[in-house]
Amino acid sequence: MGQGHSDEPVPHSVSTEQLSHTLALRFARKCFTPLEITHFKDVFRSLADEQDGMQYWKEETLCRFLVIPDALGPGPLIYQMATYLGAFPFPSLAPSILTTEALLKVVVIMTERYGSVLKRGKRDRNKLLFRSLAVFDRRMSSIYEKPAKELLDEVRGERSEKVDTSDAVIEEAKSQAAGVDYQTPLNSGFSVDRPRNDEEEEEDDDELALAALDSLDAIEVFRHDQKADTKIHHAQIPVDNFRRLLMLLLVIAPLDSQESLSRHAQQLTESRISDLRRVADSILWSFTPEQNAGIFYASFNKIIPASLPYIFDGLNPLFEHFLFSKNIDLARRKSTSSSVPPTPLTSPSIPQVPDTPLEPLLLREGDILILPTLSQLSFFIKSSSLFRRLRPLFLGATDGFSLGSIAHKVLTWGAPSILLVSGTRLPNTPSGPRERAFADTLPLKRFPDGAKGNTTNNKVVFGAYIDVPWKETHKEPIGGSDTLLFQLEPVHEVFRASTLSKDYFTFNTRSGIHLGAPVKQNTRSHVISSPTGSGHQHRPLGPVSLSLDDSLEYGVFNHDSTGGGSFHPSETRPTDWQDRFEIEALEVWGCGGDEEAERQRREWEFEEREAEAR
Repeated sequence: MGQGHSDEPVPHSVSTEQLSHTLALRFARKCFTPLEITHFKDVFRSLADEQDGMQYWKEETLCRFLVIPDALGPGPLIYQMATYLGAFPFPSLAPSILTTEALLKVVVIMTERYGSVLKRGKRDRNKLLFRSLAVFDRRMSSIYEKPAKELLDEVRGERSEKVDTSDAVIEEAKSQAAGVDYQTPLNSGFSVDRPRNDEEEEEDDDELALAALDSLDAIEVFRHDQKADTKIHHAQIPVDNFRRLLMLLLVIAPLDSQESLSRHAQQLTESRISDLRRVADSILWSFTPEQNAGIFYASFNKIIPASLPYIFDGLNPLFEHFLFSKNIDLARRKSTSSSVPPTPLTSPSIPQVPDTPLEPLLLREGDILILPTLSQLSFFIKSSSLFRRLRPLFLGATDGFSLGSIAHKVLTWGAPSILLVSGTRLPNTPSGPRERAFADTLPLKRFPDGAKGNTTNNKVVFGAYIDVPWKETHKEPIGGSDTLLFQLEPVHEVFRASTLSKDYFTFNTRSGIHLGAPVKQNTRSHVISSPTGSGHQHRPLGPVSLSLDDSLEYGVFNHDSTGGGSFHPSETRPTDWQDRFEIEALEVWGCGGDEEAERQRREWEFEEREAEAR
């Protein structure tokens, strides 16, 4: 396909391998700078294995280069994803050998750099990532039950016996690609991904793949594979596979460009891994694994945009490591034409832990907010507002559970904040006078308890992102359309602000803290009168709301699936539920940096001088 015919349709005789090769060349030319390509090629060649003139990466090489933590065990899954994405836009070629062309496409997709080539494509890789993770085998076997290379063959139905992908697959690929010109304009930089799966029909109609073929004027080559998109709706991601991936995504969430994952991997103690698994299970349960053996595309496509829009962002800096080779010294221009022999896995191309200490991701951990929970928040709140940006404004364990203390600590913060509350569900029948008094302040409980997830201790964690500074409210609520209400445990879910009502947030030292509930203009006497409930005014609850009482002893989360309030109801759990709980921990974290902290410090000094003057 020459330049002079770039606007003409590609003949049907052009093979998918040639189209894949052409797309890789366009990615190299338009998605990277010449310097980045130089770095990429050096990284690839310095660690590549070679057989019969073909250079490729093994699973071990990929996982060691990316410093994938062995303790979490996601290495085979990352390799499976790479071998699938390397075949883009022809999944029938998957699993591909990780040649330089295949790996280049993996980096383009993982770093979302494809926009300059796939201009008509939806800039969303979620469907492609689902396909790379999904298993079409009805047995729903996990890739951890067998060696990864063997399972890749089995789940795609390519072979009925074990195959050594480093030898037999290369031989097969070379025979299939007979007659293909291996010489490219990049001078031995890119060879074609040639293994293909003739048994698997390609039903892919996702926009990225179609945009890629459209950019090559090759849509017609793909038409025969465009039957009704049914296979993807029968495919599932095994639960254990997705749990391992979630734990890795939690670890890489704070990763910066050029920052080695090894720094974070060193913190994976047994206790930290247990915390990661607990958080991952909460996220996993939002996909209702109790009903299915795996995760279907329908729930994946619904939950990711609604409650986990930034879950895959950590893959971008992780795979950008391919664009920085420590072998290249820019101060001394070295010849790149000479061949570089493969180096052991201790090559300086593998990212190392930098000597310079970085500012901690969190100034201090709380009872609720620990590093895995911070990463969980970054799945739906932009990481630029979280990592190294949060300040502990109020921690109930040290500041005392009182609204007055919250007012002193939080009202002087002039930026958005995050409220977190955890507790234990109350029994349906109140036990003791204080529980009965709290129950008397609420409307008759109409709904059952919420989902229990994978826990047996009845623990719940709720929270809110409040997009404006706090102030004491008496008549009008505060907050804007960016306010978020969310549940972190035992099921992860985000409830976004609605425009039907604007009762987003109220705070009053006499009535408590409320999100999504109408302002109640009453005094404390209405709440703590006789436990019998006579003369009580019920506390109003919004359709989707979180309320903490004035003593900060009890809370209630209400979910009415019909909606109509300040927050949208669940998109994945179309049921009604209500969790009443005893508060065990309460925290408020300020979103901001040194400037906001300095402004708060000056405000406190001013208040102290005013108090002394009086």
